[in-house]
Amino acid sequence: MSIPSRDYKHYHSAHRRLLEASIDQFFETNFPKFFGADIREHIAQELLSLIEDQCPQISALRPGQCVWNAVAIDTRADSSKLRLIPVVLTMVDDEDITLLEKGKTLSEVRKGAIARVLDEAYEQGGLLSMRDIGLLTWHRESQMTTYRQAWEKEHGRTLPHPGSLQDMGTCISHTTAIVLKAVYEKKDTRQVARETKHTQQAVDRYLRDFHRVRLCYRKSPDQDFICQATGMSHHLVKQYIDIIRKHEPSLLTGEVA
Repeated sequence: MSIPSRDYKHYHSAHRRLLEASIDQFFETNFPKFFGADIREHIAQELLSLIEDQCPQISALRPGQCVWNAVAIDTRADSSKLRLIPVVLTMVDDEDITLLEKGKTLSEVRKGAIARVLDEAYEQGGLLSMRDIGLLTWHRESQMTTYRQAWEKEHGRTLPHPGSLQDMGTCISHTTAIVLKAVYEKKDTRQVARETKHTQQAVDRYLRDFHRVRLCYRKSPDQDFICQATGMSHHLVKQYIDIIRKHEPSLLTGEVA
C-alpha cells in the first residue's frame, strides 16, 4: 500500500467543501446502510447535473428575464415520461417600453410579449402553456389564450405551445391549422410549414391523411367506416370530418369544390 503524500493529506479534505462531495457525505451520514461509495458518487453526480441544468448562471440573465421550467418538445405534460427543461424568458424588453412610450396600450404590448416568450421557449426546446404564462404574469390562463389568439389572427401565424403542437387543451389543433391553411386558404405548403412550425414532411403527411379521409367521406360519412378504411384513429378522423362538415357542407351531395 502506498503512503499518501503530504500534499494529498493536506488538500484531500478540501473536496468536502464542494457540492458533489457534500451530497455524497449527506447520503453516507443519513443512509449508511443503503448506498455504497460507488452508488453515492453516482447519485451525487446525477443530482449535481440536475441542479446545474435547472439553475442557469445568473450572469446569463438580463434584467427583464426569468427562468421557467417548460415541457420539453419531445414529451407531453400528461406523459409518464414528462421531461422539463429550464428556459430563459424575456418578460420585459426595451421594445415593450418604447411601445408604451409611443402610446400603445398594455394589451397590445402584452400580445407581443406572449408571442415572444412562446417563441423563445420553443427555440430552447420547450413549450409554454397558457397556464405557465398566466402564472408568470398573475393573469388567468383564459385571458392569455385570448391575447394569444388575437396575435395569431393579426399575424397569420400559429404560435408554438402544447395546444397547437400536441393537440392539448381547447385551442385549434395543429392538424386543423395545417389543413385550413393549405386546403381552404390555398397557401403554399412551405409557408404553412413555417407558420405552424412543422417540417415539410409533417405537413405533407397531415394533408395526405386529410385527403384520404375526404375521399372516404364522399362514399360514406360513417366514422367507423373511415377509420377502418384508412387505419387512422377515431380522434384524428373526427378532426378531419369536423373540418369537412364545417367547410364543405355540400360534399355528400356531389357538389365538390
